[in-house]
Amino acid sequence: MAGECVPEGPNLKEMGEEELWELINDNRHRISLGVRPGTLIPYLRQARVLTEMDEDEILSCHNLTNRCMRTSYMLDLLRTQGRNGAVALLESLMIHYPTLYTQVTGRKPSTEPSTFSGLIKYSELTEYLVRAVTGMQKELQEARCEAGRMRARCTTLESEIGQIMEQEEKSRCLQSENEHIRRHLSSLQREVTKLKDEKCDLYMRYTAAIEEKSAVNMRLHDLNLQVYQLQTELQKASTENEFHKRHSLRCASTPETPQLQEEVRSLRCQLAKAEKLNPARQDILAQDLAEAIGSQVELAEQLRCYRGENEQLLREKQELLDQKECLSLQVQQLTLDCNMHQQKSTVIQNQMRELQAERDLAYQSRDEAQAMIARILAEKDTLRCQLVEIQDRVFSLQANRSPREKRQSSDEREVSWESPGSSFEESSFPNRRRLCRMDAVNPMSRSPCDSEYEDTAASSIKSRNAEPPSPKSLRRRKELLHAESSLETAETDSLLDDFVFLTNVGSEDKQTPKLSSSNGTSADSLCRTSAPPFLMRSRPKAIRVNGRVFTICFQGEALLSQLAVVGGNKTGVFVHQVTEGSAAHTVGISPGAQIVEVKYEQNQKALRMLLEDSTLEEAMWALGQVTGLCHLSLRPKQDDYEALLHQLQNNVMSSGDSFYVRVNMSLLAGPSGTLAVSCNDILHVTNTRPAGTEDSWHACQVHPCQLLDLQSGTVPNYYRAQRLLIRAIEDMSFQTKKSQKAGRVVAQNQQKAVRIVSTGRQGRNALWVSVEDEQTKSTESGDTSAPRSCVTLMPYSLVTPHYPPVCRPILLLPTVLGRMLDKKLGGWQGFQLCEPEALSSSEHAARLQRSEILEECEQGRNCCYTLQSVEKVMKKGIHCVLPLGLDCVRRLHRAEIFPIIIFIRQSARSSRKLRSKLQRHGQSEEQLLACSRSEEPLLDKLPCLYHSVASDSWCDQASLLTSLRTIIWEEQKKIVWVEPDLW
Repeated sequence: MAGECVPEGPNLKEMGEEELWELINDNRHRISLGVRPGTLIPYLRQARVLTEMDEDEILSCHNLTNRCMRTSYMLDLLRTQGRNGAVALLESLMIHYPTLYTQVTGRKPSTEPSTFSGLIKYSELTEYLVRAVTGMQKELQEARCEAGRMRARCTTLESEIGQIMEQEEKSRCLQSENEHIRRHLSSLQREVTKLKDEKCDLYMRYTAAIEEKSAVNMRLHDLNLQVYQLQTELQKASTENEFHKRHSLRCASTPETPQLQEEVRSLRCQLAKAEKLNPARQDILAQDLAEAIGSQVELAEQLRCYRGENEQLLREKQELLDQKECLSLQVQQLTLDCNMHQQKSTVIQNQMRELQAERDLAYQSRDEAQAMIARILAEKDTLRCQLVEIQDRVFSLQANRSPREKRQSSDEREVSWESPGSSFEESSFPNRRRLCRMDAVNPMSRSPCDSEYEDTAASSIKSRNAEPPSPKSLRRRKELLHAESSLETAETDSLLDDFVFLTNVGSEDKQTPKLSSSNGTSADSLCRTSAPPFLMRSRPKAIRVNGRVFTICFQGEALLSQLAVVGGNKTGVFVHQVTEGSAAHTVGISPGAQIVEVKYEQNQKALRMLLEDSTLEEAMWALGQVTGLCHLSLRPKQDDYEALLHQLQNNVMSSGDSFYVRVNMSLLAGPSGTLAVSCNDILHVTNTRPAGTEDSWHACQVHPCQLLDLQSGTVPNYYRAQRLLIRAIEDMSFQTKKSQKAGRVVAQNQQKAVRIVSTGRQGRNALWVSVEDEQTKSTESGDTSAPRSCVTLMPYSLVTPHYPPVCRPILLLPTVLGRMLDKKLGGWQGFQLCEPEALSSSEHAARLQRSEILEECEQGRNCCYTLQSVEKVMKKGIHCVLPLGLDCVRRLHRAEIFPIIIFIRQSARSSRKLRSKLQRHGQSEEQLLACSRSEEPLLDKLPCLYHSVASDSWCDQASLLTSLRTIIWEEQKKIVWVEPDLW
């Protein structure tokens, strides 16, 4: 609609040269800001207003540092072409920048042929417009795809940011709760200190009371002694009185009797007073004793009360200590979560730094390429100057000839220009070789005859002829474009279409290399006779640069004798040594280059082997299979190569291999350091080509809870272990048949000898799918009719370590026994039974499509166990007990949830221990045994390890639950090893 409202401007065909350029100069600033010169140059070249040299100056001149300067320089060059330059510029704007064209001219853009000036023929214009529209559509599609990817990336980043914010909010809440609990704990500690002070005061009062009691007792003892002394004196006085009385009766005289009687009366008075005084003192002492006893009883009562308060304070102290332990556990859990988040942020920062380093390397490579292009252009200009000088000499010589010789030479020259494939004997002057940019970067030199055959598809300059412009130049340009498009199409069809076949280095008979293409045209038409000496190139066409990876084509007979390799799947496979004088040394292969892939032909079949992530053993086998012409893709990594050599020299590592495998068979220890392993053990393979041994790997056993290497030794490699596995399976089948004939029964609790794991992957080694051929490509492209390879037994399975959260879900097997124990286990502290969710029909269908439903519930329709219910329980920091079957394990693994799988083996004796429990749940012993026998073979097909409980290791349900709790605690600390999908 906006285009229909634009008013019609003046007719461009009726405008003169000055008017057109005045119109362009008025909008020069707008054109310089909004136009890319590289987009308009192809049309301006076809309109013959710009030459090849003009294009080189616009795009490659170092003085033009930005796009606006290049566009302004292009306008200056077009100004020299007069009206044709202005018309061609406006027509190119109408095609590529219609909005800018409307702003400049005031006219609506139109692709009608009548609106063009006729600088380009109708057929060529139509072809150009079709190519331009196709390119715009591709750019639009790429821009939409990029926008979709960026939108998805933004969505994922927003979701991750939301999750991080939620976790941060939760951590903040937990920190506030922790601070509140700490303040409460400090207040309780202050109260406990206050109570301790009060208790100390009571102890002091009790001590003072005891001291007072001891003083009262001492006083009472003194009073008793005084009473005893008085009683003794009284008895003595009475005895003396009796004695004097008898004596007075015997010998006393009459005059003395009144005097004695007076003394007797005085003594009697004193005795009466003493008798009256003694009971009073006794009462006082008795009263004091009673008061002391009462105070002692009160103190004993107070002491009893203080003891009760002390016991209550001790109980409160124990409760506070328990709360402190719970809080310390929560603090440890929060610390682990914080450390995990810090590790994630550190990994992200490291990845950002690696990306920045790669970006800097890319910028550096771009600068080097630009410098190289500038140097090549300078060489090209020098050659052009030499060519012009020699042409001047030729013209001067022709002017000195006779008219007849001039006509004869001109006739011969026309024949030579029209038939570029003619031989040197048919023409008096040799055909000039086309000038082109350097197609490959290789410092090695080659013979002049090999330098003729250049790959025309790698040049960025479309017009390569040294002849002056002629009407045939556009036709030649069209043919070259068609040849390049056919080469690019054929590149994905066959291995032989990727590269130019070179002759064998050192061979006496020089064969002409041929470049095959999809349209069947022969490469002989592109060949030319030998060029003059000043046009010969000193670099061979052997390397094709593709980003940071370049490919070399050469004769690879006995390739391992030409070069030696080092490295492995962790560091990459690098060229270590190159034999001097070999074909690899001639084409410029040097130590320090990483081998990415190798292509070669075998039995008339093109093979492609990816060696970027392969082990040293696989890489040496792949390079040993090369018997003829090969294409070796290399990536220069000198720093990584030197770091690898430094580690190998310092015995930090024995090779560049490092991967973890799960052993699927039992192996006994051998005399030459062979490692004894059992089925389901985890091994860390550190060298696939150890020195002094054949068909062996150097491996170490792994600590179950940490990534630490334990006992080391050698184990059979993949192919020898596969043969041993097949032999073990044959021996087991023979022993089973023999035992059946003899009537013996094999015990169920014996150690597992083999674990049968099969895969449907194609290739020599199922661990690394590195070989691709034409049949593989056709199968991947959608040809479902192609037959798949047979099932392959795997002695080792690749595994990757995972570090699960604090509490993993629990899955008890067999299912019949698990249903009985789930409720008991879910009632413990730190465990919770997974509850089903009731979903609507639409929500059930949506979650089923997203694979979020673990298992349907038997209680009702659309009532099922979901991933959200499991994650909800795990967020509480407790174990989720899963009342599910084995089918839920792979769904949980896709959601990065790794349950603890515990299989309780059953026998006839152990099933009898649970007879009453089974009858209570409506099950029988036969059903339990059948369920155990059916689910036990399925455990070996799980992509993770499981724990097996022997049938004779428990006596009743209580002991079984106790052992389960211990097993869960041990399994929680272990690393989870997960196998990839093998189908």
